[in-house]
Amino acid sequence: MTTNPNPEIGKTVVANGVKTNYHEQGEGAPVLLIHGSGPGVTGWANWRLTMPALARQFRVLAPDMVGFGYTERPAGIQYNMDTWVSHIIDFMDALGIERAHVVGNSFGGGLALALAIRAPQRVNRLVLMGSAGIAFPITEGLDRVWGYTPSLDNMRGLLDVFAYNRNLVNDELARMRYEASIRPGFQEAFSQMFPAPRQRGVDGLASPVEAIRALPHETMVVHGREDKVIPLESSYQLFGLIPKSQLHVFGQCGHWTQIEHAARFNQLVGDFFAEGED
Repeated sequence: MTTNPNPEIGKTVVANGVKTNYHEQGEGAPVLLIHGSGPGVTGWANWRLTMPALARQFRVLAPDMVGFGYTERPAGIQYNMDTWVSHIIDFMDALGIERAHVVGNSFGGGLALALAIRAPQRVNRLVLMGSAGIAFPITEGLDRVWGYTPSLDNMRGLLDVFAYNRNLVNDELARMRYEASIRPGFQEAFSQMFPAPRQRGVDGLASPVEAIRALPHETMVVHGREDKVIPLESSYQLFGLIPKSQLHVFGQCGHWTQIEHAARFNQLVGDFFAEGED
């Protein structure tokens, strides 16, 4: 028996015709973790500090969405919300998951929101962290993220955009994410997703306001006060629209709450989901 030296590669399942890389830990009620859209992102990179904590209570699943990470990139695929929602629903079907708690980070928040709107019966409780899903004028930070061209210096610069505390995102992480971004097919797919003018990408991830207002789910909205990628105001809007919502804002925190405030984030989310199992 051999062990894969790359921790970002987990299990494989075919979902919506796409060979999908995913990680699975723990037992119990399913929790689905949906990553963001930064260059070189994978489910493992986004959720490596979250999965072990939540796996003490839940069956935790973190897929690489089509176009990202180690999931297949079919030729001619259209990267849009219809594609990603179909992929995540078929992923759940392939693993026999009728209904799950869902956590979405940034792009993944926009996808989680769309999933809850389009297939409300598949979502139990919802966590939206630094979430897309509301239309806003694109930030300089997000424009830099989606406009990334591969170099180690550019990746170091993006880590300054993502994190408030630069000590948590060191040169080792920058090199790991840079090397991930230049693997065959990674940058080609990434550059297709959010081309200039990138405001279209923000708008493409947004759900209709009236549909958000009609959400029946218990929802936790989480944001870093110093987030340079997704404006804090977008989470205030989500909190104002979603009837059964609560808002948690972390000070001295950028776009990666689950990394910069990992212990508190994990406790908050674990308790929130446990309430839904009572």
